[in-house]
Parts: sequence; structure tokens; C-alpha cells
Amino acid sequence: MSRPTGIIDTDALLSVESVLGAKMTGIKQKSIIPIYGVAAAWVIYCAFFPLYKTWHFIVLVCAAVLAYVALSAVFPGKTKYIEIPVEPERTGDDEIDALLAEGEKAVTEMRHIRDTIMHDHVRRKIDGIITVIDMIFKDLLDDPNDYKQVRRFADFYLPPTIKLLHTYDRFGQSGVPGENITGTMERIDTALDTILVSYKKFFDSLFKNQALDIETDISVLENMLKREGLLNSEFGIRNSE
Repeated sequence: MSRPTGIIDTDALLSVESVLGAKMTGIKQKSIIPIYGVAAAWVIYCAFFPLYKTWHFIVLVCAAVLAYVALSAVFPGKTKYIEIPVEPERTGDDEIDALLAEGEKAVTEMRHIRDTIMHDHVRRKIDGIITVIDMIFKDLLDDPNDYKQVRRFADFYLPPTIKLLHTYDRFGQSGVPGENITGTMERIDTALDTILVSYKKFFDSLFKNQALDIETDISVLENMLKREGLLNSEFGIRNSE
């Protein structure tokens, strides 16, 4: 598989499908209010208008349909996103596959914590962190040469991050406001911004060797063009007449 050639915009936090065995799908949940509106239309019509001729029923049905359409436009319902497990990708290398499994476990734990946290802005930060982690392990899947770097990331970065999330969740669920609880939660909140930036920088560092390889390729190509007399300056192709 080909690797990405630059930094991916991680501000688009939720991917449809991830290398770490998660897939999101949306389920449309219709509002019950239009149904109540139809029932109300029937009751009101029957209370104030006759209902013994065919055209009376036609009018009633039209009124009910109109009420349903109007209320459906005002109350369209919600789209609920659920996570569907998918078979995770594997390389066939025991060490790399074991590390990918660790990544899956860490992301699953973070998602569970995220779902219990009440503050939306913190949930969004966790989504961002999860997205970058997914990108890091996707890179490992595409380029096994990054194993040592990702191994270090999994050993030294992920455990303290998960610990901070657990602490924030536990303090938030305590229900007892206090200086220590509030202060600690605020510090963790701020630390999540730093963690996200650091994770993005780590992801970028995985492309250092690839960038050096590209520089070497450019240099070799430039030298070949110079020897052939086809290059006057850096990537300035001389016109042949």
C-alpha cells in the first residue's frame, strides 16, 4: 500500500473507517412528533367537523398528511452514529501485528472513556487524539520500517495519556465540586491540547526518512540532467533547438 506524502488534516476528526478495527455508520431515527401531529389532526377534525361522507374522509386524510409533512420538516429526527467492528488489517509479522493489536486496545479504551465524558469540547479533543493515533498505526501498517518508533510511541506516550483521560472522567463523575478536582480537570483539559499537537508532530516525524529519500532522488535526477546538458539551473530545463 502507498503511504501518504504529507500531513493529513486531523481537524476532520471522525473517519468513516479506521485501520484499528472500527467503522462508523449512521442510523436515521425519525421523530415521534409528526405521529402525534397526525393523531391530533384526527381528533381535532372529528371534534369540529362532520365525518359521514366520502369527501369528509378525504379532507381528513389530506389534513393528516399535511400535518405529518409539516411536522417532519420542523422535527426531522436525529442521525445516531454507531460503531461496527470490522476485521482489522494485519501484516503477517508477529511483532508488528501484536503492536497493531495494542493500538486497537488503546483506541477502544479511549473511545469508552470519551463516551462517558460530559464536556463536549473535551470529547472533541479526544476524538482528535484518537484520529492521530489511528493515522500513526496506519503508517505502521503501510511501512513496517517505522516499527521501532511506533513501539516507543505505544510504550511511552499512550499509557500516560489514557491515565489522564481516566482521571478526568473519574473526577468529572464524582459530582463533588472542589478546588482540587476542578483544578486537576482544567490542567488535564489544557494538557490534551498539548498532547494532540505532540501526536501530530510525532506522526510527521515518521515521514523523515521518506523525505530524505525523495531529496536523494531529486539530487540524482538533477545531476543526470546536468550531465546531459539539459539543466541550466535547479530544475530549469534548457530548450533544445
